[in-house]
Amino acid sequence: MEIITIIYLSLMFIALYMFSFFIILTIKNRDKLFSSPIAGKSYFVSVLIPAYNEEDSIEETIKHVMELDYPKNKLEVIAINDGSTDKTIKILLKLKKKYSNLNILDKKNSGKADSLNQGIEMAKGELIAVVDSDSFPSKESLKKLIGYFDDEKMGAVTSFVKVRNKDENFFAKIQSLEYVLLGWSRKLLDFVDSVYVTNGPLSLYRKEYVKKVEGFDKNTVTEDIDITWNLMSRDYKTAMCLDADVTTIVPAEFRKWFRQRTRWGLGGLQAISKYKKMFFKKGMFGAFVLPFVSASIIISIIAFLFSSYIFIKSFFLRILVTGYSVASDSPIFLIQNINLYPPVLLFYMVVLLSFSLVYYNFILYEIKYEEKLTLKRFFNLLFYMIIYLMVYPVVWFSSIYRFVKKDYRW
Repeated sequence: MEIITIIYLSLMFIALYMFSFFIILTIKNRDKLFSSPIAGKSYFVSVLIPAYNEEDSIEETIKHVMELDYPKNKLEVIAINDGSTDKTIKILLKLKKKYSNLNILDKKNSGKADSLNQGIEMAKGELIAVVDSDSFPSKESLKKLIGYFDDEKMGAVTSFVKVRNKDENFFAKIQSLEYVLLGWSRKLLDFVDSVYVTNGPLSLYRKEYVKKVEGFDKNTVTEDIDITWNLMSRDYKTAMCLDADVTTIVPAEFRKWFRQRTRWGLGGLQAISKYKKMFFKKGMFGAFVLPFVSASIIISIIAFLFSSYIFIKSFFLRILVTGYSVASDSPIFLIQNINLYPPVLLFYMVVLLSFSLVYYNFILYEIKYEEKLTLKRFFNLLFYMIIYLMVYPVVWFSSIYRFVKKDYRW
């Protein structure tokens, strides 16, 4: 029992410590959360849109890119057809007639990373924007990312991703909450120079630095994570703009979601393995990012196993007690056995949950997620915190299995 108590208290301490860490960052930087620097110079930007079998969304994606509030003489768009077998290339050729600054790279299928590398070789821009072919940048998004590159050490800046199809079903709605909270936490990490993912829906890179680190890694399943870690490991800066919006389509079915998240997890494990020699080296990447990401994975798995153990133990203990009561013809339920004084461990868990609910609702209010707090949104958030996050570590077991087997196929 002492070991169980130690594990529980350790998990609670880590949770409270990290919660306090993010609260302090929020309070200290509240006035800067939605700010973005104004560019001091004019940059030529090349927007790369890699696409594989995206006939349902590619046209609207390009339409949103073409409507970006940015000087057209400083913007080129390169759509990269990665050997699609649907109507993607036909749609691109049709759009080419409509948009004079749209260039098309039609190639054999070789993966997203290689598509981006080939696009970079074509690109004329000093800065490279990457936009997924199922994502839709807001008009002001690119302009709000540009100013960060006045800092000569800036290698990459990412945007705030929101879920476009959040009303499709309950599963998509839960993910929309997840994306908002992830985006907020990523911005807080920006204040300690630790933005460790530049997302696929919209990120901006300095071409010179991307080429110096030899581009996107073709051997990883999550090229956006790897390029960010590669840049950070070379002491280039990364940042995140909470005011640069882009919407994306998330999987509304469990099977597709699980496949996507397993890929994300596998990519994270690949990155940890690739950069493990940087652990606790100088700089925020080795001193904080690598330990933080690794510890987050380990702690989530331990918390899942610990919770499962407690639940299973209580379940079978209840069955045994009930069976004994029936066999001995004794009462199954006695009023005097009710404990009106909950254990201190349960008290700490309730306190943490309550504070988290208040903080998460504050985030949703600041983000303007919805016009007002509703009972439905409250229960959605509760479901996300208690069920979704509790079950999520199952994804890590799948990712670890694939990593150990070296099964990187998708």
